[in-house]
Amino acid sequence: MPRIDIGEHESLEKALRRLKKKIEREGILKVLKARKHYEKPSEKRRRKMRTAKKRKF
Repeated sequence: MPRIDIGEHESLEKALRRLKKKIEREGILKVLKARKHYEKPSEKRRRKMRTAKKRKF
């Protein structure tokens, strides 16, 4: 679970932005989106192939 310490004079919006960045860096959102819907094995293979091609270039 990501944790953010808020400074004494820090605005709530700034702290929320830092929390969102931390969650994204840790990959939590990606995992949640992947688990949200069932993905057929063939779709999973296609997605992995697309990401591998993107990494290659």
